[in-house]
Amino acid sequence: MAGRIAYVEMGPLDALEAKGTNARLSTLWVRGGFPDSYLARSDAESLAIREDFIRTYLERDVPQFGPRSPAETLERLWTMLAHNQGALLNSSRLASGLSISAPTITRYIDLLVDLLLVRRLSPLHGNLGKRLVKSPKVYVRDSGVLHALLRILDHNELSGHPVVGTSWEGFVIENLLSVAPPRTQASFYRSGAGAEIDLVLELPKHGRWAIEIKHSLAPRLEKGFHIACEDIAPKRRFVVYSGEDRYPISPLVEAIGVREMAELIATHST
Repeated sequence: MAGRIAYVEMGPLDALEAKGTNARLSTLWVRGGFPDSYLARSDAESLAIREDFIRTYLERDVPQFGPRSPAETLERLWTMLAHNQGALLNSSRLASGLSISAPTITRYIDLLVDLLLVRRLSPLHGNLGKRLVKSPKVYVRDSGVLHALLRILDHNELSGHPVVGTSWEGFVIENLLSVAPPRTQASFYRSGAGAEIDLVLELPKHGRWAIEIKHSLAPRLEKGFHIACEDIAPKRRFVVYSGEDRYPISPLVEAIGVREMAELIATHST
């Protein structure tokens, strides 16, 4: 009968589950959170596991959940999304690159979102008196799958790849949302003038938090972040970076590591 089934999203391992040193966190980022991939004996074995997952999913599993879609086309789309990790969704440009229609692109992305393979992060809307970006940002959800689609083997290859910054951004977003309390609303903020916040969380009972994400050991905030905070007036402001120390960047903004940020969000679940 209706209402007698509860749905629980079972995500990959997150930063709180992969406890230990910062090196383990780096491994989680490179290999992703699927246990077989994360626990593989080597980076090469981990990559092979993820490549097999991608092929099996596209050829066997995806057709069970939606209309028959060419596996090659879906893989090319998934790879294009990986190359454009964290970019604003432009269905027309993707459609042109794949020689299919924009509505078909939308249908394929809907399927990848429903299968929890892709995240479509919506822009923050509201009566702010600003001209705001209306397109969502799109991320391949598991960082290990992202790196497999891009043929990135290990941390050295990732460090020199153009996707390193947006890969870290997507990794942080997934880790924070995996521990966020129920009914948390997640979005990003970008105005037409370029003021931007990577992640805006509306936490039940705890208000709006502004989170900027930087893959740097010495993060610096741009003017656009401060302008955006003036626009949306968050209760708390953070920069999540690749280090472990927590310290103030300014009177209103704290720098914090991803694991400690996840712990902080998890403690605000009530």
